[in-house]
Amino acid sequence: MTEFYNIRSVNNVCKSELNSAFQRVLESGWYILGTEVNKFESEFANFCEVRNCVGVGNCLDALQFILRSIGIGTGDEVIVPSNTYIATWLAVSNVGATPVPVEPLIDTYNIDPSKIQDSITSRTKAIIVVHLYGQPCDIDPINEIAYRFGLKVIEDAAQAHGAKYKGNRVGGLGYASGFSFYPSKNLGALGDGGAVTTNDPDLSIKINLLRNYGSKTKYQNEVKGFNSRLDELQAAFLIEKLKILDEQNEKRRKIASIYIERLACFEGIILPVIPDWAEPVWHQFIIRHKKRDDLIKNLKNSGIGTMIHYPIPPHLQLAYKEMGKKKGDYPISEIIHKEVLSLPISPEISLLEIEAVLEALKAYL
Repeated sequence: MTEFYNIRSVNNVCKSELNSAFQRVLESGWYILGTEVNKFESEFANFCEVRNCVGVGNCLDALQFILRSIGIGTGDEVIVPSNTYIATWLAVSNVGATPVPVEPLIDTYNIDPSKIQDSITSRTKAIIVVHLYGQPCDIDPINEIAYRFGLKVIEDAAQAHGAKYKGNRVGGLGYASGFSFYPSKNLGALGDGGAVTTNDPDLSIKINLLRNYGSKTKYQNEVKGFNSRLDELQAAFLIEKLKILDEQNEKRRKIASIYIERLACFEGIILPVIPDWAEPVWHQFIIRHKKRDDLIKNLKNSGIGTMIHYPIPPHLQLAYKEMGKKKGDYPISEIIHKEVLSLPISPEISLLEIEAVLEALKAYL
């Protein structure tokens, strides 16, 4: 059996360090917003090549807090990819604004910069880009559009820890970024967690307030805030896992290169396209196939675990029925969601397991 993602093997790589981190926090007696969070925020900011990092409860909150901090709310519009996980849209909806979907490029699955300007109105206040599946989007032309129209560019970097665009890390390519540390992410905690990265110190101050009841001094509340703090234990785990993130991302790249080389001649499989300027971290390795569901059944019968990221585009989710969108409104996204399939790409997967995936695909095709 080839598991889709064996999280135990990934965490076992630094098991002793994680145990030491647990003991360190346990013995400290300080479990909320202490030295571990401060240290992780500093180290992750350095990793992302930015000045500021604020740890929060999850990536959805990270994105919401960015939007709130720049004054986006009811009556405003935010451009989002039509092809993404629903959390990107929810961040916009949860501050009272309206998500305005823009179709992706079919070959990279990321938002198409050439389609953004036509969706800008007098109510548009920001553009959220998503570095989907760990591949950075083409952000320079998006930043140029944003500059001309006075908009903020926000990165949803939940799947792209360590990815590079033209040699620069994601997380500092726009005004601010939201990260997720969900356990299965490239940099995953042993629970939930997230962060905001930015080069704007004023935004950092606002996020610090929002995550902690609107307070920087106990029992003094400056704004109406939330309880969304990266806790000490998860920060301690992340400190240890950050040390090996580049190494694990490189393992993912090697697995992806094997898939790309070996699957190039497999009829019916559409492989991801990597622009020259992109250095993906392969949070997921996505292929497309017109008979995806049949392919999944055959792989399962051969003992190969797979997943679909994602089966239903946001505009067709029941949660967004009030938008009145229907099938065919965003055809590129709908094709992608109908055909995509994620193959196993854990950094600790063995060559034998990869070979099993390839043989099972070959047998079906």
